[in-house]
Amino acid sequence: MSQPLKQIHLAAHFPGVNNTTVWSAPEADSHIEFSSFAHFARTAERAKFDFLFLAEGLRLREQGGKIYDLDVVGRPDTFTVLAALAAVTEHLGLTGTINSTFNEPYEVARQFASLDHLSGGRAAWNVVTSWDAFTGENFRRGGFLPQEERYARAKEFLATANELFDSWHGDEIVADRETGTFLRDARAGAFVHRGRHFDIQGQFNVPRSPQGRPVIFQAGDSDEGREFAASSADAIFSRYAALAEGQAFYSDVKGRLPRYGRGADQLLILPAASFVLGDTDAEAEEQAREVRRLQVSGATAIKHLEFVWNRDLSAYDPDGPLPDIDPDLGEHTVARGRAQVRMYRDPLATARDWRERAAANKWSIRDLVIETGNRQNFVGSPATVARTINDFVQADAADGFILVPHITPGGLDSFADRVVPLLQERGVYRTEYEGTTLRDHLGLAHPDGSGRPVAAAGSPPRVTGGVSG
Repeated sequence: MSQPLKQIHLAAHFPGVNNTTVWSAPEADSHIEFSSFAHFARTAERAKFDFLFLAEGLRLREQGGKIYDLDVVGRPDTFTVLAALAAVTEHLGLTGTINSTFNEPYEVARQFASLDHLSGGRAAWNVVTSWDAFTGENFRRGGFLPQEERYARAKEFLATANELFDSWHGDEIVADRETGTFLRDARAGAFVHRGRHFDIQGQFNVPRSPQGRPVIFQAGDSDEGREFAASSADAIFSRYAALAEGQAFYSDVKGRLPRYGRGADQLLILPAASFVLGDTDAEAEEQAREVRRLQVSGATAIKHLEFVWNRDLSAYDPDGPLPDIDPDLGEHTVARGRAQVRMYRDPLATARDWRERAAANKWSIRDLVIETGNRQNFVGSPATVARTINDFVQADAADGFILVPHITPGGLDSFADRVVPLLQERGVYRTEYEGTTLRDHLGLAHPDGSGRPVAAAGSPPRVTGGVSG
């Protein structure tokens, strides 16, 4: 008997902090004005996506001691944007990236519990750590930690936040107008946490929210990150959108779940993916080449090369050959706050490889950066893209994808209008939302093990009261 088809999960990444954005295109609009976020979210909801995702930008990137102004500069506060989006959407999950290195569990738990209430159970938290002291300079305690310490703090941070979420059970509010009794238990929200990183006690002042806890996402690819996801996350972002690499990552992470008493359906694997659509595959390929050239201007190509050479290369012609000088292996870096710098562990080997490839293919600096940089994951006609996405999911290379369009805010529109209906015709993608919470969309159990919002039990209609603090 054949296995039933897996249902595909789709989400949308508002592309404000990444190198796929083509902000200079005539059809591109603001990355800060709310109208852009609202358009993007409404398109995702129209396409019945699981959630919208916001990345994190805690400090402006720098290059050569100056703001890197070839990238999108700035990111509005995550909770402010997501709370506003809760008011203009009804079903779409709202996922925010919040750092465990620079924040405190009480304030983050309070913000996510509030967002879950405001959205009717659609909040999700992408738990991240920060790897550089440069970003930490924006914060009072700095916050730089070695990798193993970062994950130790992150695990305790999440455990502490869960204790706060669970300090309310969901049946404390009675709001009896006859007797004047509001709370069944005056100690509701009481908590005590004694740990290596956090030593706190008190009463949590946000009652149990519809999901009980926000859905937890994690994005680390290291062994520590994969283990953290297997033990604690509901979904993990993956950078492996190629079939074989995706299958290897999928098998590895899912294989870690049994040691934590978890089944394969309790952790979703969702790679980020970009796309270009055309009426034909050939047209889409041509458009994809043009998009890559728009993403990598001559100035951008030089700046990218500086990541590896770690020196000022502004005198070089982007349409000319690669530098014949070697990278500077000093401790300093010309590019601060950019995760891409960590990709090149051996600059001398990378430079040697790039020179050989450029010579063999007669590539200029710009050609090389275009050819070795990010490429669109799904390129083709709507039918080709729909088939490829479904093939990846059915082959256990992913449970779905987080789509990253290169145009904001309208870059998702064509996918919603042209690809989603084809997935629906295949019977692998919803035609309507089946529930009200993000956990419903993702097929995840609620923290109390039921299929209903935790806060529903014992909460009288139209009463949402809390404790003033």
